[in-house]
Amino acid sequence: MSTRALRRLKGKQRGQEALDLGDLSLGDSPDEQAEAEVGEEQLDTANAANVSPLSNSKSSSRKTKTNKAQKNFRNIYELICDAENESDGVSPDKDPEKHKASGSKKNNNKDVENQDQEHEEESTKSGDRVKKKKKKKKTKTTSEDGQLNGAATENIDLLLENLELSNGESLQSEDCGGSVRRSVLHVEHRNLNPETELKRYFGARAVLGDQRPRQRNRHFHRSTWMTSPKESWPRFSRPGISMTLLESKNGVHYFTFEHNRDYQQVQFKFLDAVESMDPNNIVVLLQLNPYHIDSLLQLSDVCRIQEDQEMARDLVERALYSFECAFHPLFSLTSGTSQLDYLRPENRAFYLALYKHMMFLEKRGCPRTALEYCKLILCLDPDSDPLCMLLLIDFLMLRSREYKPLLQLYQDWEEHRNLSQLPNFAFSCALCHFHLSQQDDVDPEESDKQRRQADQMLQSALIMFPGVLMPLLDLCTVQPDSTVSSHSFFGPKSQIGQPLALAELTALYVGRTYGLWKEATVMLWLEESVKEVLRRVDAKDPLVEDCENKRKQRYQSAPRNIHRHVLLSEVKEATSTLPLEVTTQPVMGFDPLPPLDSVISYTRPERQRVGASNESTLSLFFRSLLPNFNLQGGLRQEDDMEVARAGQELNQEVNRLMVAMRDMLANIRFQEPPREDNPYRDEDEWD
Repeated sequence: MSTRALRRLKGKQRGQEALDLGDLSLGDSPDEQAEAEVGEEQLDTANAANVSPLSNSKSSSRKTKTNKAQKNFRNIYELICDAENESDGVSPDKDPEKHKASGSKKNNNKDVENQDQEHEEESTKSGDRVKKKKKKKKTKTTSEDGQLNGAATENIDLLLENLELSNGESLQSEDCGGSVRRSVLHVEHRNLNPETELKRYFGARAVLGDQRPRQRNRHFHRSTWMTSPKESWPRFSRPGISMTLLESKNGVHYFTFEHNRDYQQVQFKFLDAVESMDPNNIVVLLQLNPYHIDSLLQLSDVCRIQEDQEMARDLVERALYSFECAFHPLFSLTSGTSQLDYLRPENRAFYLALYKHMMFLEKRGCPRTALEYCKLILCLDPDSDPLCMLLLIDFLMLRSREYKPLLQLYQDWEEHRNLSQLPNFAFSCALCHFHLSQQDDVDPEESDKQRRQADQMLQSALIMFPGVLMPLLDLCTVQPDSTVSSHSFFGPKSQIGQPLALAELTALYVGRTYGLWKEATVMLWLEESVKEVLRRVDAKDPLVEDCENKRKQRYQSAPRNIHRHVLLSEVKEATSTLPLEVTTQPVMGFDPLPPLDSVISYTRPERQRVGASNESTLSLFFRSLLPNFNLQGGLRQEDDMEVARAGQELNQEVNRLMVAMRDMLANIRFQEPPREDNPYRDEDEWD
C-alpha cells in the first residue's frame, strides 16, 4: 500500500503530517543528489590535471565529508514530496545498486580534488560533524519509519478485512426486513420539514413570503429537525426528561426516556387534573410547567374537539420540541438503528406525539412529510409495531404517489409479515399497479404488464375480502348494478358473515381510503374486475372456496395494537366495530389502551380514598362531581371496593356520553329557513 493510500486511510491530507525538528535539514531530493553526483564527476575529471598530488588523502576524506553533508541537506517540504518520489520509484533506500556505483566512483576520484575547495571545507568542518550525526540518526529513523509504515499497512489491511467480515456476518444474520429498513423505510431529515413539501408545491416565495429574521430581541434556540421553535412559545427550560442508552445488540441501540423526581411530581398532579375532568386544571398546570408532555397532548385533544386546530397543532409541536431537546447524542432519527420500547410509559408519549403530528400534516395537505413520520414511527419498533403503522403507510404512499416504494415494501415484507392478509395492502398494491400502467412515460409493453398484474391483484383482493365492495361504493356515492347488489357473494351476507376482526380491518380501510377510488378511470377498472370476479364465482373457481376457508379460520380476534390504531384514527366506520372489552373500559387520550405487560419504572403514590355510604345516593352524585367530597366525614374501609366499582361505571357512562355527543355534533346539519310566499307581508303582523 502506498503512502498516499495510507494517508487517506488515516484521514490525513497531504502536507498535514507532524514535522520532526530533526528532519528539517536543508538538502536536496534524491533526484537532485544523483544529478549533483554526475556533475561532480564531470568537474573532477576536467580539473584532474591541475590538482596537486600532496592533498590526495586529506582532501579525499574532506571531499567525502562534504558530499555526505550535501546529501544530508534536505528541503523542509521533503515530507510532502516523499509520496511523489515514492510513486516515481526514486528512493535511496530502495536502490542500493545505485549507491554502490556512486560509492565506487567516489573512491576512484579520491586522488582528484580542486584546491579552491579547501578553504570551504575547513570552514564547514565543524558543521559537517553535526550533520554527519544527523544523517546517521536519519538513516535509523527512515528504516524505523519504513518498518512502522509496513506494520501500519498490515494492521489497516487486517482491520479492513475484519470490517468486511463483520459486515457480511451482520448482513447474513439480519432478517429479511433489514435491507428494507435501509432502503424503503429510510428517513431523510429534509423530508421531516413540511416547508420542503410546500415549497415544492407552491414555491419558496409563496411559503416564506417576506419573512426576515428580526435582529433585535432575537431568541436563539437549539436547532432541531422535527419542529422549529416559535416566538410565541414560552421560554424553554428543561422539564426534567432525559434519554439514556439501555443496551446495544446486533447493531441496534435501545433507548428510553427517563423522568426525574420533579417531573414525576408534575406527572402526579397531571393525573389528578385528568381525574377531575376539568380542562382548566390542565391549563393551570401548563402555566406552571409549559413543557410538560402529557399535559400538552391532552390539552391538544381538547382544542381539537373544540375545533381549534391551530392551537392543537401548536401544542403537539411544542411537545415534540421538548422531546428533541432531550435526545441522547447517539440517538438518530434517520439511521433506523435507534429503537424505543413501547412497554415503558415514558416512551409512549413520544409515539403519540409523532402520530398526532403526522395526522395534522396529512390534513394540512403534506402527505409526503406525513409519510416520513410514519416511517419514523415504524422504525422505532418495527417488530411489535405498537401503533400498527402498517395499516396506514400504504395510504400515505398512494397519496404521495410513491408507487414503486410501496410495491417494494410489499414484496420484501410479504414473506415474514403476510401483508397480503391485510385488506389495505391487498387493494392498495392493486391500485398502485393500475396507476403505474396509466403513466405517460411508460412503454406500451410495460403498461400492459402493469395492467394485467393490477387486474389479477384486484380480483384476488375482491375474492379474499368481498365485504369491502359495497361499503366502498356507498361512500363513493356510486349506485351498484342490480346483478352485483343482488348476488350472494357481494350482498349483505358478505358483511354479516365475516368475523369481527376482519370487519374492523375492512371498515378502517374503506373509511380512510375511499377518496382514492372516486376517480372515473379507477371506477371503470373496478367495475370490470367485479364482473370478472362474479364470472369466476359462478364458475366455481377453487380459489373462492379456499379464500372462504381462510376467512373462517383467521381473523378471529384482533391484537391490541390494531384496537389502539383504530381509536387513534377516529374513523367512525371502524370505531363502531370495536369489541365490547375495548369500548367499555376508560380510554385516556395521553395513553390509549396501554399494554398489559407494561414496564413500570415508578408508581403513583396511593391517594387517601374517602368512602361513601351505600344508602346515600346523593353522596355518590356529589362525589362524581367533586372527587374529594365527603358527606359523612369518616373513612369506611368496607365501602372502598363498591365506591371504586361505582366510579368505574361512572367513567364508562361518561365515555359513552362523550362518544354520543361527538357523533351528534358531527351529524348536525343546519338548514336554511324557508322563504315566505308573501314578500309584501307587514313585519308588525303576527302569525
